[in-house]
Amino acid sequence: MAEQRPYRDLKESCLTMEGISKEEIEQHYGILYKGYVNKLNEIRSKMETVDLSTANQSYSELRGLKTEETFCLNGSKLHEWYFDNLGGKGGEAHGRIRELIERDFGSYQKFEAEFKATGLAVRGWVVLAYDLDDEKLHIYGQDAHNVGVPWGAYPLFVLDVYEHSYGIDYGVKRAPYIEAFMKNVDWDEVNKRLEKYHI
Repeated sequence: MAEQRPYRDLKESCLTMEGISKEEIEQHYGILYKGYVNKLNEIRSKMETVDLSTANQSYSELRGLKTEETFCLNGSKLHEWYFDNLGGKGGEAHGRIRELIERDFGSYQKFEAEFKATGLAVRGWVVLAYDLDDEKLHIYGQDAHNVGVPWGAYPLFVLDVYEHSYGIDYGVKRAPYIEAFMKNVDWDEVNKRLEKYHI
């Protein structure tokens, strides 16, 4: 039996944020995020009985399962990191992440300007990640869950810019949502990720 991925609990502080409503978060978490976890578990269950002898790069059940496994797994993980790095007091970064931001971007203001602009330039996700090869922070944009961020890069700070993350509160206006997001960042959570990766 395939091991089932559990849901990550939503922090209570995510339900009382400034500029991002409880309704927005509840639908985003309860329907969309849980949907990715459920589909991932379904895919992994089907992997146990898939006929490996029919594998084909043009079309096969195995190809479909493997492609959508990464889509749903990244959809699950990105949403978990997104919700985990929300629910804070916002403001500018502090601690170790601030040191690395200033080292690699020159200033917090330059980092924030690029991060926000990337949020307007891509269709899905903005990820601040630490690259193990050059040992620097980079801001990556992703148009889909399983397209965009290089291998060997640890996600530290994640912003969802798909319309479902702001449509209830802001309609099609993404810029004010990004501003609201930045007011609710939990920088302590981002610093915990740095500690976890020993950076």
